[in-house]
Parts: sequence; C-alpha cells; structure tokens
Amino acid sequence: MRLPKPICAVFRTALLVLPLMLGGCASTEEDTNYTSVSANAFVAANYRAADALAAQLKGKLADDKPLIMATVVNIDALEQTSMLGRLVSEQVSTRLAQGGMKMLEMKLRNSVYLKRNQGELMLTREIGEVASTHNAQAVVVGSYAETRDAIFINMKVIQPTTNLVLAGHDYVLAKEGTVRSMLQSY
Repeated sequence: MRLPKPICAVFRTALLVLPLMLGGCASTEEDTNYTSVSANAFVAANYRAADALAAQLKGKLADDKPLIMATVVNIDALEQTSMLGRLVSEQVSTRLAQGGMKMLEMKLRNSVYLKRNQGELMLTREIGEVASTHNAQAVVVGSYAETRDAIFINMKVIQPTTNLVLAGHDYVLAKEGTVRSMLQSY
C-alpha cells in the first residue's frame, strides 16, 4: 500500500529534521565542561586587545619577521608580575598568532632571563638585545595597575631599534572572582 504524497512529504521532512532535533538534545561531558572564549569575559577582553593591536599594525610590519611577547608586568614594580600578567601575555600572543603574525615562543629559548615564577620579563634596555638576537621586528609589552575595583591594562607594540610605539591599547578588567585570584604574587 502506498501512502498519499502529502503524508510521504511529512514523513520525509520528519526523518530529515529528527536527527537535527535529537543532536540538539545530545550532551556530552566535554560539552558541559567547555566554555567558549566569547563566554569568558577575561579571555574575550584579552583577545579584543590583541585584535586592536593587530588592526593598528596593518601595513607596519614585515610578514617574514617575528614578534616577541614580553610578560605583562605590574606597573608599580616592573620586575614583578602575577598569574594575571602571565596569562594576559599568553592570550594576547595566542590571538596575534591566530591572526597570522609570527610570534616567537620565548619559553623555549634559554637565552632569555627567566625569573622563577615570573615569566619572560624584559626591561627596556634588554628589548633591543633580545629582539636582535632573535631577529624580531617588534616586541609586545604591557603593564597592569591594580586598584580596589579594577585592573587597568596597557599593551604596546614597540619597534626595538627605535623604541617607537607602533600600536597601543588600553583596557580595564573588573577586579572580581577569578581576576582577583590571579593577582597573587609568587
């Protein structure tokens, strides 16, 4: 027995739509443990900062030379940082690399001064030497200032041979929860 065409069309549509509907209901442990970048304000803010720097750098850098990311440091003590400073550095560097910039991973280099639990700290006098050694055309530097309610972050891309600022971006993070816990110095 054949079904009428309208009923067949309904069944065909149901068969096509049913897997999509069931797929929307399926949930795995991985799905529940994964938070997208856009859902995390801290990561999203750092990615927006990197995007702003990248936009300002268009046409200013050579495609074949890398950049170096310095550790974002405490503005009141330039030789100190925190988990926050190190993580901001990691996320900005990652986002710049995602955008196609050549980023040198300094943790794999043994010629860069690493202070225990601080990261790749670079003072102004060291930038030119490190950049020259690694043939880097620019260095991304940053600092943060902590207040009772907020963290003010300043990021700059500096040309090491001239100390000229090629790009800069400032942003503010609310000092709450996770951000507050990342400020502990080690």
